Amino acid sequence: MSAQSLETPAKIDWDAIRRDFPILDQEVHGKPLAYLDNAASSQMPQQVIDRIVEYQTTFHSNIHRGVHALSQKATDAFEETRSLVRQFLNAREDAECIFTRGATEGINAVMHGYGRKFLKAGDEVVITHMEHHSNIVPWQMLRDEKGIVLKVVPMTDDGRLDLEAFQEAITDKTKFVSCIHVSNALGTINPIKEIAAMAHAVGAPILMDGCQAAPHLTLDVQDLDADFYVASAHKMCASTGVGIFYGKREMLEKMDPFLGGGDMILSVSFDETVYNVIPHKFEAGTPPIMPVIALGAAIKYLTAIGRDNIARREDELLAYAMEKLDTIDAFKLYGPRDTKTSVISFGIGDVHPHDIGTILDTAGVAVRAGHHCTQPLMKRLGIPATARASIAFYNNTDDIDALVGAINDVTEIFGA
Repeated sequence: MSAQSLETPAKIDWDAIRRDFPILDQEVHGKPLAYLDNAASSQMPQQVIDRIVEYQTTFHSNIHRGVHALSQKATDAFEETRSLVRQFLNAREDAECIFTRGATEGINAVMHGYGRKFLKAGDEVVITHMEHHSNIVPWQMLRDEKGIVLKVVPMTDDGRLDLEAFQEAITDKTKFVSCIHVSNALGTINPIKEIAAMAHAVGAPILMDGCQAAPHLTLDVQDLDADFYVASAHKMCASTGVGIFYGKREMLEKMDPFLGGGDMILSVSFDETVYNVIPHKFEAGTPPIMPVIALGAAIKYLTAIGRDNIARREDELLAYAMEKLDTIDAFKLYGPRDTKTSVISFGIGDVHPHDIGTILDTAGVAVRAGHHCTQPLMKRLGIPATARASIAFYNNTDDIDALVGAINDVTEIFGA
């Protein structure tokens, strides 16, 4: 079934949509695959795979620099994706949408291009206890280099940001705020628009890490008033190797580029270089052409299904899962039960999450086990790691039942 044919919720055949994902039609250890590791990387529908094959077999070429037919066709497909990203984010213009090698590179581009240029010793940057390492380490690097003050907003016991503490952390010394939109470790949806208003009240720009929001929520960077927003294609049914980096035009134009090289210049001499206009100013060298074109196909696919429909489907599966899991005495949920996306971060008694993940794998259930690149968050919860099941719209109740059955196996094996 092609997602392009979908029009209303009543016409959505979720079983047919699942068949769009060929990787799901297999067995692992002799059991049907129940893929519940979507927060780490989502799967790719046949429509996106076909677009990749089409590019690789009919118009693979470098872009922007060639006058021949293949290069022009590749350039058109690449720039079409930029327009699709603009629509996906509701950005003002295509030029505000930049392609990086990943969301991590986007965050680093802001730290280097804005932070190193405009922040000085004593300036305060506010982040939270909920951040992914990719939104902690770059600011620590800037702290060590320039002497900025890094302030961390605390998290409540049930995995929410303390908004009163957030307000107290923002002062006239605050010069930048960087905050995760949706927690990858807990699924918590943060009130990012309210946080942006706090930052802007003192004139501080805000960067929003949207890696876990983009696959699940309808986004509007204008309504959120995001100065910068980053997301990952491989969590949006596309391929690895490309990230979305949005910035307001006025912010991007005054920033320095993170990388130097071809295509990000207007002219080069041994005396000086004149940088290109945005977005090309931030896209040095040959970009990830195939992954960007795949991202365009993925955005078309997700848009055809409808992002509200996707959110509703995932919420239904999450509710079904929690109803089943709550019957298991040893099951412990980490993070909130509401205002969250379809992430279930959990423990089973005193069983180590790696043991949980290993036993679930033997049942064909793929989950993540570890600290999820959020070691400070885990320390705040007083645990080394969690097991994490993350649901996508192409999952079904059979996947959830397999998860619950395998967790029951864990409790029997360990006497939890």
